[in-house]
Amino acid sequence: MAAEEHFDLRSAMVEQQIAARGIRDPLLLRAMEKVPRHVFVPGADARTAYGDFPVPIGSGQTISQPFIIALMIHMTGLRPGDRVLEVGTGSGYQTAILGAMGMDVVSVELRPSLAASARRALEETGLMAGIRMVCADGYDGWPPGAPYRGIIVSAAPPSVPQALVSQLSEGGRMVVPVGEGLQRLVLVTRRGGSWEMEAGE
Repeated sequence: MAAEEHFDLRSAMVEQQIAARGIRDPLLLRAMEKVPRHVFVPGADARTAYGDFPVPIGSGQTISQPFIIALMIHMTGLRPGDRVLEVGTGSGYQTAILGAMGMDVVSVELRPSLAASARRALEETGLMAGIRMVCADGYDGWPPGAPYRGIIVSAAPPSVPQALVSQLSEGGRMVVPVGEGLQRLVLVTRRGGSWEMEAGE
């Protein structure tokens, strides 16, 4: 089975790339140890799939390095049962991690080819439960599923998309890489009728 293949590489990835850098959430670490990343990186050999760097996935896109995915999920503070919006399904790997953690996931992908390949990978790994996939412009969010306890944006906009902020629930958090060229992670928290923005970890 896919989940049993390359378990040694997956364990090393979690220990050396994630836990060693200070992310110790047991739920997140277990999910990253469970999800077979290699299935979501078509054409790459296993060591490349689990490497500490981004990997091309087609359509001019990449799958982020494992630590960045772990960091963004960690920053949202999500727990099982929380509803989360993922902007940019990409390979479907981060989607799978969120689902494996027990989240109620809405994942939006603009490119039909990537959405289709991500769905195939999620179905192959048996990780479609709790995941709703939408092919649309993610920067508009997905109002039918709002409000969201967490929003994770995979692609970097030049500024924080206001349409997404409005879809956060009270106390909800959004993590987004902002900037052109040099990017920085930004954490946005909704407080009452306003929102707070701070530089990420």
